[in-house]
Amino acid sequence: MSTKPSASPFSHLDGHGRARMVDVSEKPVTRRVAEASCQLLCAPETVERLGSLPKGDAIAVARLAGIQAAKRTDEWIPLAHTLPLDSVEVTITPGDATVRIASRVTVTARTGAEMEALVACAAAALAMYDMVKAIDRTAVVTDLRLEAKSGGRSGDFRRDHDAPSAPSAPSESSGR
Repeated sequence: MSTKPSASPFSHLDGHGRARMVDVSEKPVTRRVAEASCQLLCAPETVERLGSLPKGDAIAVARLAGIQAAKRTDEWIPLAHTLPLDSVEVTITPGDATVRIASRVTVTARTGAEMEALVACAAAALAMYDMVKAIDRTAVVTDLRLEAKSGGRSGDFRRDHDAPSAPSAPSESSGR
């Protein structure tokens, strides 16, 4: 078995395949924006009661959970950088039997805020699930995804909602 280092196509792995935090010190500080979303699927009766659940107002609690989690992404995701966030918005939109959760995170930094946007949605959805589970055990968190990003060396991205939803093969990343 060879112990010789090899170049890794993954920015979070060193030449020996060990996890490492990417060095972003040479990257320029730029404004970056990331948007993410997910859904909570639940019974229509659950959606109707979101503002008056036994634990309180699920929408208000979920929004705050998402904002708080975005600020702590580096504690949730081991190789994420600590970022000085400029803003975090969490939007919660009830539907007939679904609740859409969306986030928008802006930062002026050397690395993007994609993970912060995703963590905001995940935490908001989990907080909402916690709020509704007493009345709806069928609730499901689904479709967590990056919707858009701008800024940084890798350029802009916007999800094409008309394209097939199957994930594409990973491409070489500039790293985060």
